[in-house]
Amino acid sequence: MKFMKFIMFTLICVLCVPVMAQDSNSDDKALNQFYTQFSTAFEQLDAEVIEELYAENACYIPEQQSQEITIGRENIGALYKAFFGKIKHKNAQIEVDFRVVERQMEGQSATDIGYYLIRFYPPKETEEPMSEFAGKFVTVSKKKADGKWYLTVDTNNRSEPSFYFSAKPSPNLYYGRQFTKTEDPLHHEQ
Repeated sequence: MKFMKFIMFTLICVLCVPVMAQDSNSDDKALNQFYTQFSTAFEQLDAEVIEELYAENACYIPEQQSQEITIGRENIGALYKAFFGKIKHKNAQIEVDFRVVERQMEGQSATDIGYYLIRFYPPKETEEPMSEFAGKFVTVSKKKADGKWYLTVDTNNRSEPSFYFSAKPSPNLYYGRQFTKTEDPLHHEQ
């Protein structure tokens, strides 16, 4: 009888491990998709793409000391809309890329830690060079009842671009488009 229970227990464990690993891989893919959507939103200057990533009651904690915490999906979307509006008004373009260096998952919650790099391309006619700035970020995401992941906390602060460039890829974590230090800062066609 004990032997039969042992075999049943072992069989259950063997069958469940691939399912748990598969769930973990699909969660990693879903969480990594956030960064692809952020990149697309920046390239298209489309705040709606970003707004849909946030939970209804999400909190955005900005790096600036003079800005308060923003609470709520629509309010966060409004921040991005205003930011993208400034870029559009200047007839400029912007790109963002991310490198996630750590992901901590517990149940239906995930915390991502990493670096980002933003490149700003002024209008061609200004003949100004591309500029870039970088930072560190922490996001907290939760898997809701609909099975989708949503950002619930988003915070960042500035850092040296060298941290972004020296970040090493980790298995299953988003590692971006591989901006390089030597990349020729070409203006993109609009």
